Amino acid sequence: MKTYGKHRFPGRLFVVEGIDGSGKSTQLALLQKWLESEGLRHVLQRVEFVGAGARRDRVGGKKKRMLTPMTFSLIHATDFADRTEQHIIPPLKAGALVLADRYVYTAFARDVARGVNRGWVRNLYRVRGEADDRLYFRISR
Repeated sequence: MKTYGKHRFPGRLFVVEGIDGSGKSTQLALLQKWLESEGLRHVLQRVEFVGAGARRDRVGGKKKRMLTPMTFSLIHATDFADRTEQHIIPPLKAGALVLADRYVYTAFARDVARGVNRGWVRNLYRVRGEADDRLYFRISR
């Protein structure tokens, strides 16, 4: 994975970030349809964080505050590393365009907002690859 930091794979990593309801999924779905109509190879990687399951069933101690923000950060980082190894790197190696609905930038924002040290979080995710293209969706509330 040492070449992933500044990935040298033939594929491209395209990431969209933004808050819930900002249109990320809608725009990625439209882009996916367009790519298919053009006959281009791509993989849509929808990021599902471990925390989503913990919120649904209240397992994992979130509701009872049994785990610290740093512990949740480690759990999310482990999940991110696994998804990267299994779902992002292989298609990049195969020359595909990987469309990621959220990426490591969400983790940075979430963990720091919860009080985890910014430098520690950046170091935790230091092996992640840089996206070739990034879009941030912002809406006014």
